[in-house]
Amino acid sequence: MDNFSFYSPTKFVFGKGTENQAGKLVKEFGGSKVLLHFGGQSAKKSGLLDTVEQSLKKENIEYIELGGVHPNPLDTLVYEGIEIFKEQGFDFILAVGGGSVIDSAKAIAMGCCYDGDFWDFYSGKTSPQNALPVGTVLTIAAAGSEGSGDSVITKKDGMIKRGAGSDCIRPRFSILNPELTQTLPPYQTACGATDIMAHVCERYFTNTKNVETTDRLCEAVLLAMINKTPKVITNPDDYEARANIMSLQL
Repeated sequence: MDNFSFYSPTKFVFGKGTENQAGKLVKEFGGSKVLLHFGGQSAKKSGLLDTVEQSLKKENIEYIELGGVHPNPLDTLVYEGIEIFKEQGFDFILAVGGGSVIDSAKAIAMGCCYDGDFWDFYSGKTSPQNALPVGTVLTIAAAGSEGSGDSVITKKDGMIKRGAGSDCIRPRFSILNPELTQTLPPYQTACGATDIMAHVCERYFTNTKNVETTDRLCEAVLLAMINKTPKVITNPDDYEARANIMSLQL
């Protein structure tokens, strides 16, 4: 077994209705003006965005909307977020969505605290030393970006996909309500499950010796996914199955 450092400062708030705590949690972590970052229209159509905005208003927290994140988030929207910061200012970023939204929020968070081009972090020219705080309201169990210090962005010019990472972009809190995943189409649910299992397999099929404890944990996660995924595909409203899948993110 190799030497390692383990650091997991994210506060996870799990369960039904927890999205109503978004405003309270933003305030707890020092936010007073928020960039509310999200994807397409599903967050609006489902009423989730309204719920989050009401929770912010309840705590007298200002917010600015920036939607439009697509899978494999682009640098163009990151630049737009940084420009909003320069023009209007905000001190917290709340990502409402899945891994792509969260990765985009992290990139904006780094770029707002850097005088150069945020892409410098993704091209390997430098490492981020500081970032605005980020919180998340997760809508799909998949990549685990809601608890990681990593972000992947695609540069539109050339469609170059690169990653960056730092402890400074780990979310301060992440809200995980399995109910929010019940409206996902079967295909997206299956994609998320595949993502989880692929990441677990990356850790499982390693050349590192004497990591039996980690191997057994990986096997437990894979067995749970094999058991629960068909259940949520067959019955999207199976809360307990979805809760088990989402709790594997912790």
